[in-house]
Amino acid sequence: MHLAALHTPSQIQLNKDGNLKHFITIEGLSKETLTKILDTAHSFINDQNQLVTNNLLEGRTVMNLFFENSTRTRTTFEAAAKRLSANVLNIDIARSSTSKGETLRDTLWNLEAMAADVFVVRHSSSGAAHFIAETVCPHVAIINAGDGRHAHPTQAMLDMLTIRRETKKKFEDISIAIIGDIKHSRVARSDIAALQTLGCQDIRVVAPNTLLPHGFEHYGEGVRLFNKMDEAIQDCDVIITLRIQNERIDSPALSSQAEFYKMYGLNQERLALAKPDCIVMHPGPMNRGVEIDSSIADGDQSVILHQVTNGIAVRMAVLALSMQGQLQEKGLLEAIAV
Repeated sequence: MHLAALHTPSQIQLNKDGNLKHFITIEGLSKETLTKILDTAHSFINDQNQLVTNNLLEGRTVMNLFFENSTRTRTTFEAAAKRLSANVLNIDIARSSTSKGETLRDTLWNLEAMAADVFVVRHSSSGAAHFIAETVCPHVAIINAGDGRHAHPTQAMLDMLTIRRETKKKFEDISIAIIGDIKHSRVARSDIAALQTLGCQDIRVVAPNTLLPHGFEHYGEGVRLFNKMDEAIQDCDVIITLRIQNERIDSPALSSQAEFYKMYGLNQERLALAKPDCIVMHPGPMNRGVEIDSSIADGDQSVILHQVTNGIAVRMAVLALSMQGQLQEKGLLEAIAV
């Protein structure tokens, strides 16, 4: 697939009124836009910490186009759309016409002709969501559900919502450690971008040199690199552990699971170095005993399951806000507390 496009993702994510049109990447979005997403997501959770249901997207059609498998992300997008009363279609890409020789453009144009309003796209190629938004389906809102090693913006925003709700602190006042395979993690890239945009001044990236991306020094102000785990998590408010992809094990990048756990696994002794109220997060799926000890994953400081709930709320917010121009015309946007 040729992924070149005429504009950067940040140039096409907002409409002429400055409202969200597509959600492709965190980069290029303002603090105000990210805060609006967080505030909208928060409005979809009631005082009993339960997700609400409404008819904001009644009559709209959301199509999940997952060229790359991810049951968890697809299911939460489906749950989010249904809570907004949208019609949801999960397209079996493996059996679609693209496997019979039809071009991606033709497949997407046909899906667009079925009155689709939103495409939720997950793809193994970096830039796929941008390519679709720019060159294929200009009248359909494109939500990036993860593309290659590039970005996973809704995961970043559910992480930000979890941090805001669980710590009750301003982003400017927290210290956060992100631990694991930074090099291959689109979650790490999007989390760092969101934290920087929201004003976090103390972002600690923890990994062996083999799992760090080239040009790490370009990540910008507020990001520090640590090779030693114990130093990195000292007095942290938030710890995010990342999944080690199994294909990295027993490779030049990573000698063994046991060695990684010894050097970078989060256990009780290491967690004790952080602040007493430090929260522990993981984007899932977890490798217990590799990135994180089971006693931590299931412990009182873990908010991993809260992330799942917050993920539905964030995806509800992004779906609703991507349709906000049309919702405003119908007088429905007032139902969203933004």
